[in-house]
Amino acid sequence: MFRRDLLAGGAALALLSAGREARAQGTAQGTAEGGAQGGAQGSTTAPGSGGVTRTHALSLLGEPALPAGFPHWPWVNPDAPKGGEIALTALGSFDSFNPFILRGTPAVGITQLWETLMKDSSDEASTNYCHLAREVELPADRLGVTFTLRDEARWHDGKPITAEDVVWSFETLRRHGRPFYRGYYADVAEVKAEGAKRVVFRFRNDENRELAMVLGQLPVLPKHWWEGRDFTRPSLEVPLGSGPYRLERFEPNRTLVYRRVADYWGRDLNTMRGTANWDATRYEYFRDNTVALEAFKSGGIDFRTENVAKDWATAYDFPAVRRGLVKRDEIRHEIPTGMQSFTMNHRRDLFRDPKVREALTLVFDFEWMNRNLFYGSYTRTESYFSNSELASSGLPQGQELAVLERFRGHVPERVFTEEFRLPVTDGSGNNREQLRQALALLKQAGWEVRDRQLRNAAGGRFEFEILLNTPTFERVALPYIQSLQRLGIEAKVRTVDPAQYQVRMDGFDYDMTVDVIGQSASPGNEQRDYWTSRTAAEHGSQNVAGIADPAIDELVELLIAAPDREALIARTRALDRVLLWGWHVVPHWHSRVFRVAYWDKFGRPPRNPRHALALDSWWIEQARVGTVEEGRRQQQTQ
Repeated sequence: MFRRDLLAGGAALALLSAGREARAQGTAQGTAEGGAQGGAQGSTTAPGSGGVTRTHALSLLGEPALPAGFPHWPWVNPDAPKGGEIALTALGSFDSFNPFILRGTPAVGITQLWETLMKDSSDEASTNYCHLAREVELPADRLGVTFTLRDEARWHDGKPITAEDVVWSFETLRRHGRPFYRGYYADVAEVKAEGAKRVVFRFRNDENRELAMVLGQLPVLPKHWWEGRDFTRPSLEVPLGSGPYRLERFEPNRTLVYRRVADYWGRDLNTMRGTANWDATRYEYFRDNTVALEAFKSGGIDFRTENVAKDWATAYDFPAVRRGLVKRDEIRHEIPTGMQSFTMNHRRDLFRDPKVREALTLVFDFEWMNRNLFYGSYTRTESYFSNSELASSGLPQGQELAVLERFRGHVPERVFTEEFRLPVTDGSGNNREQLRQALALLKQAGWEVRDRQLRNAAGGRFEFEILLNTPTFERVALPYIQSLQRLGIEAKVRTVDPAQYQVRMDGFDYDMTVDVIGQSASPGNEQRDYWTSRTAAEHGSQNVAGIADPAIDELVELLIAAPDREALIARTRALDRVLLWGWHVVPHWHSRVFRVAYWDKFGRPPRNPRHALALDSWWIEQARVGTVEEGRRQQQTQ
């Protein structure tokens, strides 16, 4: 399972505009960590119940770290003061408060209005704890899961949250939601409410070992509020929620304010103590990252995550920093960094030949870019599961080799004979050897240079467009284009606003684009949406490359059905290796720290969890607010 909102792969976060983020709404919580279903410290087996396990937590990597009745998350300050407002940035625009459908550009932060059955621990790789649900039941045959809701759970209008709401949410998301929901929930045979607070899911088979956790991350929506409304249409009608915040006011495409709910039903839950500490969260929308940075420097924004290496190195020498009013920090994390890349659209004839795709990868001079653009701050990504034990390396052996053997003849032979390594240049910008290799591959694919232009046998030119949603990445795309021109390839950049970008991405209307495939410590169901033949033709899917390969389809299903951790690692490495040798993308880079800057009015817990920034566990120190505000006023008058 994967939470895209936890991704920290270099510039990845800056590149996920509101439109691109919307493609992952729901998977931002809907993850895919495959492993053992269940496993619960402090769980019980009811006598005479046919071996039904009742538990407070589900873990995919063994026993959960926290016992039943734990008082709060171990990284939070349970006595953190409440109050104040935080101002954050958003890029682009919004025209909808429904983040679950393909149409519209959803408002940033809107998913916090709805609770999920369980809440993931940011300190454990793949463990969820009861939240909206008070108890989970797992049958011995692993053919289902049952959630019992908390009696006190309420919508903001005071009505109770019921099992019927859960059933309606599941069926509606599967039928009308974004395409990935159908893949996530494909192995659910039926769902029904057994009473007001008990909901039962039954599975088609016992092979999808993470399915119970996937269902625990289901966002529960109010059935009674949606009656008479069209779920399939984007809308700016303020929706009814159940979470710690409600949408108080908004100005389309400019401002959103979420206000803490004073009588929030879950404020004393162990999964909530020490979080949701400010009274209001305000988002200000900006057209691009440059303007957003200036808004932060002027004091209009309180906190930002910096994902542009050049800005981190050069743009934070301003009076408030020198006076100590603005703090900067690099917070290490253990999040698998996934794959950020220039992704080629295989639906275009131009990119269907793997020799062409390999050639385009050879041309990319990461070492020059890292030295001249990124201040040496990044590491090249050489795996779809980078920064984790799931990444393939060396030659396949043991269980991984055994998995791959069944595909011999259907995957590139180099999978078995060569270690996958990306080219390394001297960083001078004179990558002649890689260009020669690329030209040789292009010639094998039927392309030759004539009159300084790369053409095929029919005389057609090799030309394509790189689609971006922010000018920030133009400084990376343009040097790449210059290298491509040395081979006679005509490439150009097209930067569009986030709303147009989302429409084009959902309709696969692009040649090449920047994509971010986030991963976690236990991949699973979400891999169907990333790589499989079914999603290659399904508008709005996250199969950006358009991969449609029966061998990869089968590898994904093997991964999802892995019987234990050892098998999951081997099968994930096998999938990784096959993807890499398909040359589907031009890999970028990653970072293993959060780079944050903030006006010094915040308190922080002693440590961060291993797998998240956990900004929701910070709080506002009222004693510092006056000093910060005075410093802002002085800066504005200088």
